[in-house]
Amino acid sequence: MPEHKLQWLDYLVVLCYFGTIVYMGLYFSRRQKTTDKYFTGGRSMPAWAVGISILATLISSVTFLAYPGAGYSANWILLVQGLMVPVVLVFMIWFIVPMYRHIIGISTYEFFEKRFGYGARLYSSLAFSSAHFIKMGTVFYLLALALASMTRLDIQQINILGMSFKGTYLVIFVLGVIVILYTLLGGIEAVVWCEVIQGFLLMGGGLICIAVLLFRPEGGPVAALKTAWSATVRIEHGPETVYTVRKIGFGPYSWDFVNLTFWVMAINGVFYAIQKYGTDQTIVQRFLVAKSDKAAEKAALTGVLLCVPVWTLFMFIGTCLFSYYKLTGAFLPEGIKPDKVFPYFIMSQLPMGVTGLILAALMSAALSSLDADLNCLSAVLVEDYYRRLTPNTTDRGRLILGKLAVAVCGIGAMIVASLYVRYSQKGALGTIFALYAIFSGGVAGLFLLGFLTTRTNRKGCYVGIIACIVFTAYAFLTKQGTIDLGALNFTHHKYMLGVYSHIVLFVVGYLASFLFQQEKDIGDLTFYGWNKKRKQAQA
Repeated sequence: MPEHKLQWLDYLVVLCYFGTIVYMGLYFSRRQKTTDKYFTGGRSMPAWAVGISILATLISSVTFLAYPGAGYSANWILLVQGLMVPVVLVFMIWFIVPMYRHIIGISTYEFFEKRFGYGARLYSSLAFSSAHFIKMGTVFYLLALALASMTRLDIQQINILGMSFKGTYLVIFVLGVIVILYTLLGGIEAVVWCEVIQGFLLMGGGLICIAVLLFRPEGGPVAALKTAWSATVRIEHGPETVYTVRKIGFGPYSWDFVNLTFWVMAINGVFYAIQKYGTDQTIVQRFLVAKSDKAAEKAALTGVLLCVPVWTLFMFIGTCLFSYYKLTGAFLPEGIKPDKVFPYFIMSQLPMGVTGLILAALMSAALSSLDADLNCLSAVLVEDYYRRLTPNTTDRGRLILGKLAVAVCGIGAMIVASLYVRYSQKGALGTIFALYAIFSGGVAGLFLLGFLTTRTNRKGCYVGIIACIVFTAYAFLTKQGTIDLGALNFTHHKYMLGVYSHIVLFVVGYLASFLFQQEKDIGDLTFYGWNKKRKQAQA
């Protein structure tokens, strides 16, 4: 069955979605009078809204497109990272959330300065900024690629003011202007409430697709699930390493760190959870906008408990796509890439109006991630650099700079996405995980060093940071083949690079601290000090 074109009702649904989020940006713009209001919403937002906002922030076009692609072509191994998040958060959330609410202003990286000095703050904020800036460009690229393909703009040349360019660039421009507009005007309040809408739209769109995929084939859900459950996937990790695993499964389970296995993803997931909830501005800033400590803890827990089912939902969509096309015999273009199967299904198998709703859900998945990144990158630039280096500035000056930073970061992400369109040919999901691993910079190790140890000090920390940089450069360059050290090359899987960088920073930083005297009283900046202070307050 060939793809159909978007109908008037589809366009109407998408335009209504765009109109709603732009209106919300305009509505909340009247309240943005101070930097605290712009970046924390006056610390008065309800827990349920913040929890949905955390969900929407963590879900992006990567989830909406690449997870179904992975579920269709392989198995569920890439979901293992997400499954580790609640396991880690159970032990972290009750201490990290209230601690951050009481010891920092707006920037997460203020904690690192209080613990280890401005050098640690600078390093951690740069690691966050570089990783998320590249992530924003990748999310823009994935969304633009999907929408351009669905609307056939990817094969059209657009002529404006005598300039001719691919239609994909037009999609990047339109989406970029919209997300910059409502984020710049409405601040974190517009971001959170837009993400509430986007979160519900995302879940609703996924459930509609599941319903179609399960009930349309002959035999219904039983046939679809039976087909998927009995299917196996052949995974080749070279001529001598071949695994046959279940399609609905997380294998291979071997203790092999060279290839992609369950244990590689599980270990990577542990450090992903620590880094995301312990050091990532997009999440920590959500802790700050809640009304109280208990509301913030409830919001964090809500976000985590919602994320896992949604990640699973979209991986399951990919598996159902496999069953659907096998059972129905519906037309699927020969040689179609896995990442494009779900977009093709949306355009060819869904009725008018529903297609527009799913497209709006797809865009909401990306924009909810992008608006959070824009607001948080702006907060980091204002708090960690401008305000820290020029302490005598006015709050109005910082607010103006914050809004300008949103625009500049948004334009920069659009440029990165445009470069992807021109040069990138690699798998989307693998690119995202690799970038997080490489640019994580050992920040989770830095956080654990400061939070869990009392003997570590500033000089020892800096030695650990230097060791982490050297190790990351060695592993990345030898893994990519830029430098060949023969038997000394880094041979483990690229997802493990980020894991080792955290461990190197923690171990070297801890041991090096014994070479230097303790410099200051660290008070309630560690788990032990904070827990003692909290017990005293309760007593």
